[in-house]
Amino acid sequence: MNRAEMLQQMVSQKEWDICIIGGGATGLGIAVDAASRGYKTILLEKFDFAKGTSSRSTKLIHGGIRYLQQGRLKFVTDSLKERGLLFKNAPHIVKNQSFIIPNYKIWEQPFYGIGLKLYDWMAGDLALGPSQFLSKQETLKLAPTLNSEGLRGGVLYHDGQFDDARLAIHLAMTAADFDATLLNYCSVDGFLKVKNKIVGVTATDTLENKQYEVKSKVVINATGVFNDDIVKMDNEFFVHQITPSRGIHLVFNKEFFPSETALMIPKTEDGRVLFAIPWHNKIIVGTTDTPTSKTDIEPIALTSEVEFVLHHVGRYLTKSPTKNDIKSVFAGLRPLLNEKNKTTSTLTRDHRIFISASGLISIAGGKWTTYRKMAEDVLTVAIRQAGLLEKICRTNNLPIHGYQENTDFKKPLYYYGSDEDNIQLLYTTNKELKELIHNELPFTKAEIIWAVQNEMCMTIEDALSRRTRALFLNAKAAIEAAPITAELMADVMGKDEAWKKQEVQNFNLVAKHYLPTTIKT
Repeated sequence: MNRAEMLQQMVSQKEWDICIIGGGATGLGIAVDAASRGYKTILLEKFDFAKGTSSRSTKLIHGGIRYLQQGRLKFVTDSLKERGLLFKNAPHIVKNQSFIIPNYKIWEQPFYGIGLKLYDWMAGDLALGPSQFLSKQETLKLAPTLNSEGLRGGVLYHDGQFDDARLAIHLAMTAADFDATLLNYCSVDGFLKVKNKIVGVTATDTLENKQYEVKSKVVINATGVFNDDIVKMDNEFFVHQITPSRGIHLVFNKEFFPSETALMIPKTEDGRVLFAIPWHNKIIVGTTDTPTSKTDIEPIALTSEVEFVLHHVGRYLTKSPTKNDIKSVFAGLRPLLNEKNKTTSTLTRDHRIFISASGLISIAGGKWTTYRKMAEDVLTVAIRQAGLLEKICRTNNLPIHGYQENTDFKKPLYYYGSDEDNIQLLYTTNKELKELIHNELPFTKAEIIWAVQNEMCMTIEDALSRRTRALFLNAKAAIEAAPITAELMADVMGKDEAWKKQEVQNFNLVAKHYLPTTIKT
């Protein structure tokens, strides 16, 4: 993907079939679906692809254990189907992850065990492996740092685990492979209307501060927690559709839970589940559920939320992690559907589609696992709304960019899939590019070069937050790696010293909130 070429495509195309606002999981999924069907498709993202919620998830592709407990069987069945399809379509990013639910009370093993057998059955042919009852010894063998006092045994089950931002970038590349035009840092400022009907959008390239008109037969609002902001541009009297909820995650070294099996704590004090999940040789622990009225692009974890996570995970481990052990803390906002008289922890992650009087189509709610189905559902509506020739959806069996079978998830560059060969080629052309950008981070200089040249990486934050996951794995190391990242990017992009200095400054302003020392009370 090349941003200059994408800009030229936007300018040269007189009218699009589908215009998508929002470059997160939902918007990118719609772009893949629409472009693969042959529709002229453009996607506009105000910030970077997956800058918001879609890079801040718990890194799970799952049916939803807690939704099974709540009796939402259809939602779980649909999610399990989508989990299975994503395993088939992106085997280089999504992997089979085993989980342990430790049992400390006599009723827990039969209760959770029976529920997980139902979970297996609902997955059908797309199941990832059977759940199993474990003895105390078997449980501790898989999870040696689990608190053994009072432990009776456990239940093991399977779900999916992935790198959310990497999947988002590969969805963007998949859409581009089918000739979609995608632009990050392109803000939609308003709508073009004829007789009160939307016929396109006005947009600003925020990197060049240049405005454009983009005409389209239909416009889809897929902006997640920012859904209401877009609707308000169309109709200032609209009723809110989204109830945001903040979830935080803490990242630790693996010493606290040195296992390839993840830990699932089935119920916290606020009714959620809590996970400790191996990810890029670290452990991610989360999440919380805090109602919020703010929809900041950079939500910040509160001290109370961090203490909540530390308290709950500490009860299950022989060595309790402390605030000083946190390598990175990140927060995300869930785009929960607005339902009266319900707490956010009980709100569904299902999705809904709304059509305004002007013809604006908005899709709200949802989660990463169901992004493909969300895209198919909203395109069914959009095609009819715009009077487009109906074409069959192809995404059930559409390989995602980088598709590669038999992935070795222990290899350093596994998440590139078939693009790994291109990184290796950079190593051969310049041996220095095989050097790490920081001795506490697993990412090489070549990965930064590749991101700039092929993945529309425009800023240091793009490089260290979403093209690599440096900021999410070790915030302090990422800050220290910013200057060398600036040097590498400036060399490829032809930028000067002033750009490098400003970029490092911009990144540091964002990155400091991932440090445990700056958590707000």
